[in-house]
Amino acid sequence: MTTFDNVEILQQKAVPVSILIDSPAKLTHLNPGVDLNRKITSKGLYRPQLALAGYAGLFNYKSIQMFGNTEFFYLKGLQEKKRYEAFATICELPIPCIVITNHHEIETKLLDIATKNKIPVFKSEYDTTKATYVLTEFMDDQFAPQAVVHGSFVDVYGVGLLFVGRSGIGKSEIALDLVERGHRLVSDDVVMLTKKRESILMGTGTSLVQHFMEIRGLGIIDVRQMFGIRSIRFQKRLEMIVELAEYNPDAEYSRIGLDEETVNIMDIEISTVKLPIFPGKNITVIAEVIAINYLLRTYGYNASQVFSNNLNQEMKKATGPESAFRDRRITSWLQGDIE
Repeated sequence: MTTFDNVEILQQKAVPVSILIDSPAKLTHLNPGVDLNRKITSKGLYRPQLALAGYAGLFNYKSIQMFGNTEFFYLKGLQEKKRYEAFATICELPIPCIVITNHHEIETKLLDIATKNKIPVFKSEYDTTKATYVLTEFMDDQFAPQAVVHGSFVDVYGVGLLFVGRSGIGKSEIALDLVERGHRLVSDDVVMLTKKRESILMGTGTSLVQHFMEIRGLGIIDVRQMFGIRSIRFQKRLEMIVELAEYNPDAEYSRIGLDEETVNIMDIEISTVKLPIFPGKNITVIAEVIAINYLLRTYGYNASQVFSNNLNQEMKKATGPESAFRDRRITSWLQGDIE
């Protein structure tokens, strides 16, 4: 079974504030003269309530500072001098940026203090709860561990199947056949896997490879241009790995499928099927069956377990030689070919 123990894990330690411009939080830069190259070194968000009140012992200055109702109402309740001093205390620390929510308007003097300290100030169209949720998801993705694996990644009936195996075994040809049958290519040859939360791996292609595919003997083809926009996806959750290997008569392969095999990628267990191949074997149809069988198991039906239970029940009925288990035909009497 293929392992991914030696896969190189890539993870950003810092990102520039400029990435927030493209975030889904709908941010407006309020002091555009301030450079956006300051670094964000923590994916979390921080509400600087205690710091504004004068206690900075636990202040997380590495994170994005969120200013919502609590922060603004507190500042407005202070005398003018105290308000400016409290805000200046925050801005004198190396915070990456400030994000204002709930449609609050920041005073010109406060904005000037942030600008003087070269701190970008953004305003979100969302309220604090939604802005926090959206930015948390966005920042979690920016700092998420990533790995590059070689294979063909296809969405088959909504199930993300990653085909792996030695070079030249036919991964791209299987992916192309699946696309021709109406399924959707995510990436071929180079697949970027990103760990989302603690139990999800999302796969996508790269900006260079995109949805191009190399077919030996033919060359490079553009799947999107050839089969249309419905033949591709930009991202898909990885749910199953299909390992392709030449058939070896001396090797052991799963015959019933009671024991699910998994492989560990970035501390996440992914279901795996080892598929022996030989000339004439229709791997494409088997790949579709793998996807449908995965869906059945996900929704609570396990064909291997049902078959095993039925077999055990029949064997329990047989206690002696005369009543030993014998398989029977599925129907009690034959009616002729009238179906």
